[in-house]
Amino acid sequence: MPEFDPDTVRTLVGDLAHGDHTLDLRGVSSTDAKSAISDMLDQSTSHVLKKVVVRIDPATSTSGETLFLPVGQQLLEARKQGLITRLQTLPEADGGGFYIELTGHPRDEETQQ
Repeated sequence: MPEFDPDTVRTLVGDLAHGDHTLDLRGVSSTDAKSAISDMLDQSTSHVLKKVVVRIDPATSTSGETLFLPVGQQLLEARKQGLITRLQTLPEADGGGFYIELTGHPRDEETQQ
């Protein structure tokens, strides 16, 4: 597989390394990361699109288990529930993590009518 420099990767997949907000989970335990994501999703009540970059520690040969699976699974579940409209992994060249777009709770429309 060919190796691409960071600028080529951004050209191919776009620059999603910047959002309206950043949730930095580097150095955080899995339990604390899940709690922080739950808080972020619970606070996303407006219907204005919010772009969030979720940063996690990259995997290394000595890092052991990373937050990629637990955080990724939680974000996928939130997407299934309609809380996230876009979910994409970030290339390692951009620091690794996830880019998400939140549009708020779908149930807000029901309670406001």
